[in-house]
Amino acid sequence: MLKKERARFAQKVLNRLYQSTPVPLDHSDHYTLLIAVLLSAQCTDIRVNQVTPALFKLASNPKDMAKKTAEQLYPIIKPCGLAPKKSRAIIELSKILVDRHEGQVPEDMALLEELPGVGHKTASVVMSQGFGHPAFPVDTHIHRLAQRWGLTNGKNVRQTEIDLKKLFDKKDWNKLHLQIIFYGREFCSAHGCDGTVCEICTGCYPKRKKAFIAKKP
Repeated sequence: MLKKERARFAQKVLNRLYQSTPVPLDHSDHYTLLIAVLLSAQCTDIRVNQVTPALFKLASNPKDMAKKTAEQLYPIIKPCGLAPKKSRAIIELSKILVDRHEGQVPEDMALLEELPGVGHKTASVVMSQGFGHPAFPVDTHIHRLAQRWGLTNGKNVRQTEIDLKKLFDKKDWNKLHLQIIFYGREFCSAHGCDGTVCEICTGCYPKRKKAFIAKKP
């Protein structure tokens, strides 16, 4: 099976299983989405959704958040991990949004990536799930699955993103990003499938007998 055939097969399975793709992070606007995505780094979406109600009760917009201190945020977001760093980033980016962007989250990839604590993946999620622009955010989980399914040989998430964008139509990127996340959690997790168990892995590589070892990004 060629790479494009594997891509078509994977997308067929994903479309059958996940016709709707709700954003897994609870949010009410672009700002709360940005903060939720920032908190999700090295943390589960479930945990983030447990933490953000208290955080957004404290402050749910850049103007109010900019008046808070990292020390006030720390005990709230501590369960998400990396709390000192994330606390400082949230305060600093909120001040920048107020000072430079009239309190609005910029609808621009480069400007988003300039914000403290906001990398390429976080900016891509906000652009796709928040503003609806085509993007294909790739984290370590999508990177792992793309390797298992033979869709990339990329040694890092940026190369995997490039490869996936070449394989799939631009209009499908946003939906596919979420579909792959949902599928990975349900059927092709790090420990639940080793490349020889789930429907997509066995469909793409029916003769694979040994566990597939993905390259770490």
